[in-house]
Amino acid sequence: MKINFKENLLKDLKKYKNEIFANRYAKYFQTHKGGYGEGDFFWGLKVPQQRITARKYWKDINLKDVEKLLQHRIHEVRLTALMILIEKYKKADDAKSVIVKIYLRNSECINNWDLVDLSAPYIPGHYWHDNSLKDFWEYAESGSLWKERIAMISTLYFIRQGRFVETLALSKLFLAHNHDLIHKASGWMLREVGKRDTRTLISFLDKYSNVMPRTMLRYSIEKLSQEKREYYMEKDI
Repeated sequence: MKINFKENLLKDLKKYKNEIFANRYAKYFQTHKGGYGEGDFFWGLKVPQQRITARKYWKDINLKDVEKLLQHRIHEVRLTALMILIEKYKKADDAKSVIVKIYLRNSECINNWDLVDLSAPYIPGHYWHDNSLKDFWEYAESGSLWKERIAMISTLYFIRQGRFVETLALSKLFLAHNHDLIHKASGWMLREVGKRDTRTLISFLDKYSNVMPRTMLRYSIEKLSQEKREYYMEKDI
């Protein structure tokens, strides 16, 4: 008898359902009308529970079923699917491009900051670093909140390899962005640059701190000295 790993995975996740947490998550991830997570649904699962489930199934479940899970209406199912995709991508050789295609063609399902932040450095970030940046720039200039965040957070992989040019270019591009989640993502990535090369961050701040959204600026300078933080925050006034 053929084992249906997808259905077994869903049954395992359902065992962890918690209505109290589901209501909390719905509020936290702004699923209300007009919120950035509008229309999303939660089962109230904790991340460690999803990791346990992903570790149990990632080797045996096929990519077709993982893609179906990534399209699921429940947030935690999509998060678990991304955990599985990351593991499959790490272990893949020739199939890396196939996994990236699955990720990109389902990007509308990667539609909250936790889903993006979990996956973007490890799948598209890794792939774009060593291949064409065509899709990267299409995402960055898409006008879609989540595609833009995928592009920015994907540069964390670049940063870890000592490559900062794309992060700096996107941070400049997003100076006039109107969404706080992009300001936070940009500031976070700039901070990561600064942790590895303070002079590069300082150079960017000297040019743009007076026009940076305040959230972006505040995130970017968190690891600088108190004197430097005060200087740039006062300069922004």
